[in-house]
Amino acid sequence: MLWGRLGQRGVLLLGAIALLGGLAGGWPPGGLPGIAQDFSSSPLDSAAERELNRGLQLVQRDDLSGAIAAFREAVRLDPEFSPGYYNLGLALRQSGELQQAAEAFLRAVQTDSGFALAHGNLGAVLLEANNLPRARQYLERAIALDPRLGFAHYNLGLLHYQEGNSDEALSAFRLAQRHTDNAPEPHYYAALIYIEQGQIRRAKSALRQAISLNQNYAEAHYQLGAILLSEGDLDGALTAFRASREANPGYANAYYGAGLVFLQRGNASQAREVLEYARDRYQAQQQLQWVERTEELLRRINN
Repeated sequence: MLWGRLGQRGVLLLGAIALLGGLAGGWPPGGLPGIAQDFSSSPLDSAAERELNRGLQLVQRDDLSGAIAAFREAVRLDPEFSPGYYNLGLALRQSGELQQAAEAFLRAVQTDSGFALAHGNLGAVLLEANNLPRARQYLERAIALDPRLGFAHYNLGLLHYQEGNSDEALSAFRLAQRHTDNAPEPHYYAALIYIEQGQIRRAKSALRQAISLNQNYAEAHYQLGAILLSEGDLDGALTAFRASREANPGYANAYYGAGLVFLQRGNASQAREVLEYARDRYQAQQQLQWVERTEELLRRINN
């Protein structure tokens, strides 16, 4: 699927030339799927292909609604046209229409049972919708069709991780890393498992690899900062938390982490400032457990 951040944290989609993308050549972090096929440089043999090409051009112009209409017309003209359904699924997913996107990807695999990317993206959408059994079915089928589909290995890893199968998840994330060289997410999620297993050196290495692939990966900077803080490296931790904040100024965890550093340094005024901001962000995000934790720290400062 493309590498992209979907409703469920981290899920990726992939286009034929690039898609999860996001959860997304390659897997564009934070982006949405690339387009499956571009017919602009090859002869257009049918009206359906002409509509598909028109839709792709509209996507390039950020006219998503126009692209969806063109892809729908392509499959109306040729109900067996799998690339039309596939790109329709990508466009619908980008517009937030999960159910319709899943239906389009399903039609793509029904009209072309060997279409690995369509199977992978259908699995990704089902994973996002928390339909784990069917997501597993299509992700495993995508990998069987093309064992080099890194985004499918990644999403299967997320599925295993969600189910609590850390060893299987880690194996899938390693396969994702092997089959793509520019996606930070597999390294990040592998790091989370290493942290759970107490393999801190490997966790730091994986987080730094994720950051090298995406300097604006706020969560990776934060996790690295949390490790450095636990090791007593206050300067390194604060640098990481500041990098997390710069990557995402609204990321509450970055401020919370910085507050812990200032507390350990005995700088109550700076700690209060960043912790109050973190608390307000947690409240806005309805993360009530973290609101309580932050308020407890603020009470200690004020007392």
